[in-house]
Amino acid sequence: MQSSTPDIEQAGRLLLTPTAARVLGTLMEKARTVPGSYPLSLNSLMLGCNQKSSRDPVMELTEPDIAEALADLQSAGLVRENKGSRVVRFEHNAQRGIGVPEQSAVLLGLLMLRGPQTAAELRLNTDRWYKFADVSSVEGFLEEMQDRQDDRGGPLVVKLPRVPGTREQRWAHLLCGPIDQTVGTASQSIASPHVQGLQGRVAQLEAEVSKLWATVHQLCADLGVKPADL
Repeated sequence: MQSSTPDIEQAGRLLLTPTAARVLGTLMEKARTVPGSYPLSLNSLMLGCNQKSSRDPVMELTEPDIAEALADLQSAGLVRENKGSRVVRFEHNAQRGIGVPEQSAVLLGLLMLRGPQTAAELRLNTDRWYKFADVSSVEGFLEEMQDRQDDRGGPLVVKLPRVPGTREQRWAHLLCGPIDQTVGTASQSIASPHVQGLQGRVAQLEAEVSKLWATVHQLCADLGVKPADL
């Protein structure tokens, strides 16, 4: 589980919280579907993130939640501030920041906003973003992202096992970490930013305790005693 303020680059791999993924996906969507209103103000971005249609899951993010996610995304070079007006506005830099072609960025954006989908569903849902020639074209870009080498950050998507009663397999993005393929959902629950923050602090404390124990063992070795003797 990632905290709401993660190291957005971990071990050379892009890692987003669900909140950051929603913010980035929303900016990517609005840049293509409502270019006249883009870049987005913080309030417009919040409305886009929380809209009830074309979102899975539906979220209820506050402006502080989104501002925190924007700070993380900016530090990773995925979002930029646009100060050309009285109100600060934000625009994405996802394609260049992630290092993928336009078609792959479009597919990632849809997966971030709507969750796992089949290649056919992606082709239909991306129609306002980019017109793919056919389903095989969509599959080609998905497979390319799935086979992405570790030296480039590793796979960006994964093909999920076929759900009983369905004909096609769905695809999911990996920008928020590994997927529980038995159920086809992100292994991270979509927790509130507060819960995400607590979980992040717990993980940090566990890491610090681990370092302290390593120090204790080293001191015991130097003194010729066993930790249990302390």
